[in-house]
Amino acid sequence: MSFKPQVIVSSHGDWENNGLRFATEAEAFANVRDLSMRWFAVRHIRVVKSDDPVNYIYRDHRLIKLDS
Repeated sequence: MSFKPQVIVSSHGDWENNGLRFATEAEAFANVRDLSMRWFAVRHIRVVKSDDPVNYIYRDHRLIKLDS
């Protein structure tokens, strides 16, 4: 299990996400919160559980890719 950050950026209200998956909800939320501060189009943010494997760490405002 992992956690994926999601954003709404359009008026259609569709949740969008990328391939980032984190081990903790806190990491995912910190990542999406920081993203929303850089992207002015972000309307809403959330974090949801995923069955995808963890592939990133988010530490000190930096993404660290995990080796497969």
